[in-house]
Amino acid sequence: MAGRAADAPRAQKTISADGTPIAYERQGKGHPLILVDGALCSRGMGPSRPLAAALAAHFTVFGYDRRGRGESGDAVPYAVEREVDDIEAVLDAAGGEAFLWGTSSGAMLALMAAERLPGVRKLALYEAPLIIDDSRPTTEADWAGIRTAVAAGRRGDAVRIFLKSVGMPRPLVFLMRLTPIWSKLKAVAHTLPYDGAIVADDQLGKPLVPGRWASMMATTLVTDGGRSPPWMRHGNKALADALPNARYLTLAGQNHMLKPNAHVPVLVDFFYGA
Repeated sequence: MAGRAADAPRAQKTISADGTPIAYERQGKGHPLILVDGALCSRGMGPSRPLAAALAAHFTVFGYDRRGRGESGDAVPYAVEREVDDIEAVLDAAGGEAFLWGTSSGAMLALMAAERLPGVRKLALYEAPLIIDDSRPTTEADWAGIRTAVAAGRRGDAVRIFLKSVGMPRPLVFLMRLTPIWSKLKAVAHTLPYDGAIVADDQLGKPLVPGRWASMMATTLVTDGGRSPPWMRHGNKALADALPNARYLTLAGQNHMLKPNAHVPVLVDFFYGA
């Protein structure tokens, strides 16, 4: 059995409002910064741990396993509000106030948390997956198929539908099924409907509702990648325009596959800047 990676921070636990244990790790020095993952990702799989390591020279970075993933617990029935509670529990572990960063569906979750939690001082979002026009198909059928597959215990089908929905070519999906990563993705596939609950209503090809975030207090940075498809940039630009105190930035040469070194200087400048 594989042990904890030699350079990985030791996991700690905090308890969410409904009693669910939430696993997190902290590393670095500086102002607290909490990272929120997107679909299928956790501390041990995805961009958050490499990003945390790259940011640790500037921040005390908190990475955590969203409920149902990694070493965190889960509870039924699921509610998006419980995931905001989970972030609040990590925020309490960080001392009650922190910067917050989220990517993909985690960006929308981070935005929901920043709306509710006064301890979020600043908020940075990367590529919230908003479909606000007809520049790509909507996702209603995809999320319905994912929910059906998960309910039937067909986790592999749920992963396949999700990867197709986010634009992964069929041959690459087929090849992934032959690699060890596939079993890891299936292990967290039951959480895909959680991400659907967070983002599906904003993937209907409709403009964002004016005034939706009128009460938002946190200063926000909305970013996307210059190599990402037009629908992604349209959605993130619209999000930045819809937030009361936000700025929008496209990272040249980047796409949805996050590269930590491209983000570190941007985040340091934003979080520590005026």
